[in-house]
Amino acid sequence: MVFSTNELMFKYKDYGDAKGKIRRLVKNGELIPIARGLYEDNKSINPAYLSPWIYGPSYLSFDYVLYLHDLIPERVHVYTSATYSKHKRKIYRNAFGTYSYRDVPKLAYPQDVSVKVEEPYSYLIATCEKALCDKLYTEKPVRNMKEFRYLLFEDLRIDQEGFWALDIEDLKELAPLYSSTNLDFLSKLIKGRVYD
Repeated sequence: MVFSTNELMFKYKDYGDAKGKIRRLVKNGELIPIARGLYEDNKSINPAYLSPWIYGPSYLSFDYVLYLHDLIPERVHVYTSATYSKHKRKIYRNAFGTYSYRDVPKLAYPQDVSVKVEEPYSYLIATCEKALCDKLYTEKPVRNMKEFRYLLFEDLRIDQEGFWALDIEDLKELAPLYSSTNLDFLSKLIKGRVYD
């Protein structure tokens, strides 16, 4: 379970030195720092569950979700999440792993995201369609459909069969929310209007 420093100070208020007690618990590995002022006491937790605690509001997306859905071949070792209005990329490292956070447009942010509950944790995660749109939004804009296809299937190594098995209607609804060249090309590709 995640605890803040304030919660721990209250929990150990009857100790003569609550801060010393917290330091000893950290030293003994009973509390694991996950971010400034935050600690986890469960060593075997799925590290993904900690993403919203470390930096938020945020939801799991990008490469992490694409990997979960077998849309990319590489194993992902970073817990990638989307934020909005933060205006910079953030990376955190702790004993559980590496956590990366990137902005997406505010209009797109709440779409196609669901709450997952794994007691006592809850977190937000994007659909595969949303994760793909988020990923394309953060990539350097391409100039034509040929470059877009190369970006999608060669650079990002998106599985073509998996791509065409996605919910195309969801992609059509999501793409315009990004006001992005890459997402414009995604719309053209899925609508069959393939031209350079």
